[in-house]
Amino acid sequence: MNGLSSRMMSSARLRWWYVIHKWTSLVCTVFLLVLCLTGLPIVFHEELGLWLGDIVNPPPQSGPMTRANLDNIVQDAQSRRPHDAMKFLMQKEDTPVWFVIFGKTSQSIEHSAIYQYDSRSGAFLHDVPVQEGLLHILLTLHVELFAGLPGMLFLGAMGLLFVASVISGVVIYGPFMRKLPFGTVRQQGSRRLTWLDLHNLLGIVTVVWVLVVGATGVVNTLTRPLLSLWQITELAAMIEPWREKPALATVASLHQASEVARAAERNMEIDIIALPGTPFAGEHHFAFFMRGTSSVTSRLLKPVLVEADTSDLTDSRSFPWYLTFLLLSQPLHFGDYGGLPLKILWAVLDIITIVVLMSGLYLWWKKRRMSVEQLLAEATPAESQVFSPITHIVRQ
Repeated sequence: MNGLSSRMMSSARLRWWYVIHKWTSLVCTVFLLVLCLTGLPIVFHEELGLWLGDIVNPPPQSGPMTRANLDNIVQDAQSRRPHDAMKFLMQKEDTPVWFVIFGKTSQSIEHSAIYQYDSRSGAFLHDVPVQEGLLHILLTLHVELFAGLPGMLFLGAMGLLFVASVISGVVIYGPFMRKLPFGTVRQQGSRRLTWLDLHNLLGIVTVVWVLVVGATGVVNTLTRPLLSLWQITELAAMIEPWREKPALATVASLHQASEVARAAERNMEIDIIALPGTPFAGEHHFAFFMRGTSSVTSRLLKPVLVEADTSDLTDSRSFPWYLTFLLLSQPLHFGDYGGLPLKILWAVLDIITIVVLMSGLYLWWKKRRMSVEQLLAEATPAESQVFSPITHIVRQ
């Protein structure tokens, strides 16, 4: 009696897990296909950017590495864009390049121009296309579906459904396939059964990767809210003594301020510089976001504030845990921390995931009129139906 109750309970639980897998998959699959298809070229965005001419590599240089004077770079860039506000300078890791980023105003989210400079000589290299080109279209579609923050949050919700779909798929995989050798793809029977086995096999061998990429993708959709939280809490506390002071008419040397930031964090390099007036620095400071030099710490940033008029060090503190978690999730999502071999692996796994998603749609379309009991019975090998929970479902 207890065994029968246990089998009935297992049958009911399996049925519900199947329903969860079916509907979470149906709701999110189309959007996940968009993300996978757009994510495939984004994995190689640097290589494609060079190939398309969106960015350029600086010329080779012999001798010891030198640092260009940032004031000269700022002066040259501002002369090319006199009516726009310079917002950020970003240094590309492992490549001697500074990107100087402009907006119509210092508060604007959209960029109006991006200039590329050699970080050793300070020479102008390239005018990077802004808000145009294939990569821009793919990245915008991948990140926000051309819908801004609401689009990002919507994709985050789809990511949560995807994670639920993967977990439920793992739960129902065992009862279906426990009597078959791992990797079996049955050729006898209907084509739908063959595709079901292939769908299950590809899904289970990539389960860890898709869970990591799916979960980190959900975290990445929270980038703007998490940064806003940091701005109104941590950053606001750092610049509170200057909050009531008027905005600066002129600023001191950016190059001198950068040396102060480097002296404050001697084992780190500058990754991003936010200029005064931007939401990441306030009206009276340069904000230097420093990164570590190891393979792990290079993804972690630490803000250092330097007064823009006196070049005095104001504050230096680590990011809170939620931004640290965000920064660590980004390279895991895009696979851009292990060079070209890891990018190729990410691309292969992405293609496999596309096959899983499309085969799932095919299976649903072919069996959309079948009952849950029929689907479970068909998917289970006959020899495993003697005492399995699925037998009980079919007999009810």
